[in-house]
Amino acid sequence: MPNGRFLQFDDLIFILYIRDMIRRDIEPALVQLSRQYPVVTITGPRQSGKTTLCRTTFEDKPYVNFEALDTRTFAQEDPRGFLATVPEGAVLDEIQRVPNLPSYLQEIVDDDPQPGKFILTGSQQFELMNQVSQSLAGRTALLRLLPLSINELKNADRLPPLHSVMHSGFYPRIYQQNLDPTQMLGGYFSTYIERDLRQLSAIHDLQKFERFVRLCAGRTGQLLNMNNLANDTGISHTTARQWIDLLQASYIVFLLPPWFTNTRKRLVKSSKLYFYDVGLAAWLLGIHKPEHIRRDPLYGALFENMIIIERLKSRYNAGQPVECYFYRDNSGNEVDLIEPEGHQVHAIEIKGGATINNDYFRGLKNFREAFPEIFLDGTVIYAGDKSQLRSEWTVRPWLDASF
Repeated sequence: MPNGRFLQFDDLIFILYIRDMIRRDIEPALVQLSRQYPVVTITGPRQSGKTTLCRTTFEDKPYVNFEALDTRTFAQEDPRGFLATVPEGAVLDEIQRVPNLPSYLQEIVDDDPQPGKFILTGSQQFELMNQVSQSLAGRTALLRLLPLSINELKNADRLPPLHSVMHSGFYPRIYQQNLDPTQMLGGYFSTYIERDLRQLSAIHDLQKFERFVRLCAGRTGQLLNMNNLANDTGISHTTARQWIDLLQASYIVFLLPPWFTNTRKRLVKSSKLYFYDVGLAAWLLGIHKPEHIRRDPLYGALFENMIIIERLKSRYNAGQPVECYFYRDNSGNEVDLIEPEGHQVHAIEIKGGATINNDYFRGLKNFREAFPEIFLDGTVIYAGDKSQLRSEWTVRPWLDASF
């Protein structure tokens, strides 16, 4: 009986939903931080599972959703009165919808810094982080929850074959409600345009914006050339930059920065473009069946996209800061992913083929020769299903991307 009440219809629906819930790897980090900080803030894409995670982890706390107009109006017009209704704390969902509330939360947790009192969630990372950093600095821990990981699906015995998971993506509802991925992702994108964009910015030409996002999908894994993207869409460079910022703010696209060091080598300065969910990228490309993934010209880029984001998930789920880059010099030498550890780095190459060949190690060899003093180790993640421990390199299958 949640929060000491008789079960309501919504409670019954939620109980039925969580009975089939996939356990999230981030839960231990969430519990640990809730024992150390009075506020824990969880941000991530819409439908990544933030609400379910918080309601199941803190099932005794009241739950408040600021998407509900009457609740949001109450909190906006009388924030102290609203917070008086949850004196022991609560899960506050989509907190960015009430931008002034963190200032009032600051007063409460300063007077009573009880760990884990408030759990905040939000799906607009830059706006939410701005609110939190101004009002709750030093009082809140920050976690990011992305959609399901390969590891989480594997542990739940729900992981489909490679091409199916690249087609479906990782949003939890697809797996928990057995939804058709094409239909679900189409609805997800339409809802994103109709709701999130109107909250974040006034975009007057939605058709051009949709074309812009589809063109971004066609550039998955490529260096971001803002001028070309703007020209192909028929918009200005300034508008293209604003739209990329919007896509980042709402967890649609991720920009992987280039790695720099003190060297005479000329290194590229542009970031590489990826999508937080490979299934959404595939849908935007018009790939509506798993069997079409392998034949698509962008198969390799989509596979790389999936593995890059899996590496992000593994760090986020452990509550660790994410510092990752790619390497490319002007001679064309490159490594897909550079992960620093102290003053040294791990180098990772990502290959969409299922059979290992010597070309897979070329980038790692060039990088090691160029930077022997900082090179820790080199790994290849590929589309096969066997691990290999070679004399110089480690080879890992896609199933083990979150090592």
